[in-house]
Amino acid sequence: MPTILPIRDAADPRIAAYRDIRERDLVGRQGLFVAEGRVVLAMLVAATGYRAESVLIAAHRLDSLRGLIAPLGDDVPVYAAEQPVLDQIAGFPMHRGILAIGRRVDPPSPDALLASLPRDADVLVLGAIANHDNMGGLFRNAAAFGVGAVLLDADCCDPLYRKAIRVSVGGVLTVPYAILDRGDDPVELLERHGFAPLALTPAGAVTLSQVVPERRNAVLLGAEGPGLAADLIARARGVRIDMAAGFDSLNVATTGGIVLHHLAAGRHRSTSSS
Repeated sequence: MPTILPIRDAADPRIAAYRDIRERDLVGRQGLFVAEGRVVLAMLVAATGYRAESVLIAAHRLDSLRGLIAPLGDDVPVYAAEQPVLDQIAGFPMHRGILAIGRRVDPPSPDALLASLPRDADVLVLGAIANHDNMGGLFRNAAAFGVGAVLLDADCCDPLYRKAIRVSVGGVLTVPYAILDRGDDPVELLERHGFAPLALTPAGAVTLSQVVPERRNAVLLGAEGPGLAADLIARARGVRIDMAAGFDSLNVATTGGIVLHHLAAGRHRSTSSS
């Protein structure tokens, strides 16, 4: 069991990483991130690709969280503060009363990540997803439907932003992901690893219901509004989701959930019939 260290002053230098977390998120954390809430902390403690650097808990929640933080090494400080002090540290009321600073350990390259996946796998490829709610929703869907990996282009926002992690319900910490360098060719990379690229676009040549999942599928999604680049769509299989007349737009996270469910259900039907 790690040692509990009381914090009585919001200016205590030991908890500097937690101070004014909203503002600090906006300027980046140099490889660190904030995990918030019991569920996300549990995933951080259990994750193999991440490490908890420290934990900050409202003192009144300590007893109920002792089992959760027990696996942490004694080199991970666990700070406890009364609720008013915790609120002052964070810069806003912290109703959940649970924060942690995490670090990603040895992030894989896109090539290595795809090479590590099993023979049957789906991946999500995201282009210019700049909204943290959408990023979190996409990772939540990826976790829910067993996606093997997520690839992000250089214009995507950081999935380890506090809000994205929270919206993903910790899915960001459970689904492996890698970031493409600017100028990387995602279609070439996917095809080299045997993934069939499916580009979601209202102008897709086939409807989602016509898509029969292959053993390896890659779902390409672009930002709401501009969507995917035309050259990516041209080199992939364009897929559309039919909607009511006069409307052709879905939230990108909703789109991702529908497509991933279709692929997962198709794979299940194929396995059951074989």
